[in-house]
Amino acid sequence: MIEISERLRQWGVDMSDSYGLGVRGTEPELWVDSGATAVAFYRKAFGATVLHQVGDGEDIVAQLEVGNGVRFWVAATPSGGERQTPTAILGATGRTLLIVDDVTGAVEGAVQAGAELLAAVAEEFGWRLGRVRDPAGHEWEIGHPIGDWPPGSERT
Repeated sequence: MIEISERLRQWGVDMSDSYGLGVRGTEPELWVDSGATAVAFYRKAFGATVLHQVGDGEDIVAQLEVGNGVRFWVAATPSGGERQTPTAILGATGRTLLIVDDVTGAVEGAVQAGAELLAAVAEEFGWRLGRVRDPAGHEWEIGHPIGDWPPGSERT
């Protein structure tokens, strides 16, 4: 299996550190009402492993990894604070793209684990994609590009 960094290089993403900052990647943090419940969902839906966890019960912060090096954090956020969860604002402020080889299997697995299907797997905009909303309210786009990416490139 090709590592994500190699696939990004193939798609033309510049992995160099042109600003000399030592940047090595990004790891988003998803704010949720229930940390333990969210971790259980990501483990079941995406096969996530917990790399680090602080706290216990529903009030946790955890670093998760899916596949080879796709990392993100989950943090329980008390209601009424500065951080707002999707359920608190009755919607999401963004969508996370999860790049996988088996789009249909990943979308079906997420739905079986409790996600809501927002868009069935189909081809659009040069990608094979499906969309789900996880139980915490976060939207996920699950897919992979079809053919050369970005469009018009000769990269494979």
